[in-house]
Amino acid sequence: MEQLGAALRAWRDRLDPAAVGFAHGSPRRVPGLRRAELATLAGISVEYVVRLEQGRVATPSAQVCSALARALHLSDDEHAHLLRMAGHAADPTRVPRLIPGSLYRIVDQLSANPLAIYDATWQLLHWNPLFAATFGDPTVDGAGERNVLVRQFLGELPRVRQTAAERAEFEESLVADLRGTTSRYPDDPDLPALVARLNLSPRFRELWNRRAVGGHQSAYKLVEHPDVGEIALTSDILTTQDTNLRLVVNTPQPGTDARGKLELLAAIGVQRMSPQQ
Repeated sequence: MEQLGAALRAWRDRLDPAAVGFAHGSPRRVPGLRRAELATLAGISVEYVVRLEQGRVATPSAQVCSALARALHLSDDEHAHLLRMAGHAADPTRVPRLIPGSLYRIVDQLSANPLAIYDATWQLLHWNPLFAATFGDPTVDGAGERNVLVRQFLGELPRVRQTAAERAEFEESLVADLRGTTSRYPDDPDLPALVARLNLSPRFRELWNRRAVGGHQSAYKLVEHPDVGEIALTSDILTTQDTNLRLVVNTPQPGTDARGKLELLAAIGVQRMSPQQ
């Protein structure tokens, strides 16, 4: 991992701190970002950044690599290079998880709405601050729990209220979508492991055995936020052509007060307005 560490140091040194919101205050011994600043931007600990740069991390996760690429303003080619150095070599048989810079730019431009990016297995890869404020901070759970199917069949989707009919339709479309993913990526070992895990749910087994194939396109969601109350949203799914990444855009349902509540959540973030019980 020595090459990865050297690349991270070089990319950190070349980035102007002012370009990412860090003012030129105290004198800097070296140009570029400090390790602590990179850690803040990437959402990881400074100790982990030190270990990465010293080559003492065996295989940093693809999610960490993507967070670093985003923080360091890497190009798509540099992002792919970072993933390869970390042991995540590009493989056409595997479900793609590399988020292109163009998709990040779209997320930035639509920041007034809760947005999230998922891979073709409905694993959560990236989200904006308003998504966390609306649905709850995803970092509270481990990466293995940040999958919509796992949440739906083996736990519960945080803060989302569904009628019986809505739940049935949602589950049917998710399973049909996953079935299509297994045929597009038949050699990805993560897919059989995910299906085996989901088979712990009798409801999933029932739907999986129907062998229906389809796509999950859109849904209505009623979010029960602990501070602002019910937020009525429409979720539309935009799928990228080559990588099958899913950008989920949640917008206020017309005729509701959802927009005002989202604006309030944009201001307060994930902090609670009232003390937790």
